[in-house]
Amino acid sequence: MSRFLNVLRSWLVMVSIIAMGNTLQSFRDHTFLYEKLYTGKPNLVNGLQARTFGIWTLLSSVIRCLCAIDIHNKTLYHITLWTFLLALGHFLSELFVYGTAAPTIGVLAPLMVARCSQKSREKPATLGPLISSKAFNHHCTSALGS
Repeated sequence: MSRFLNVLRSWLVMVSIIAMGNTLQSFRDHTFLYEKLYTGKPNLVNGLQARTFGIWTLLSSVIRCLCAIDIHNKTLYHITLWTFLLALGHFLSELFVYGTAAPTIGVLAPLMVARCSQKSREKPATLGPLISSKAFNHHCTSALGS
């Protein structure tokens, strides 16, 4: 297996584990959502919204983990890419359209992960030309503004 695919698989597992932690936080105590993510309008965050966010995050986490296990599955790969695109769209709309999120580290971190993941996953080795880890690093650093 290529070095790029190993890096991609590790990235997916790491992001999946972090998402599982966020899922547990959503079910345990919803205050972290209005303290870290939805700081623009914290009064809109309640237990139901936190549990819905938790289930959505858990589903994304499971899909990403399964993709890391079976990275050569084209359909699963595309579904995984969509989890990052949907997350990017969600956080951008909460930030710029609805005003429920402010540009804090709690919002900017998921935006960077979604953007970096989306750029790094555009052409996997099994679906197109091999992308080197150098290209992966270039996309991530440009997404982070470095």
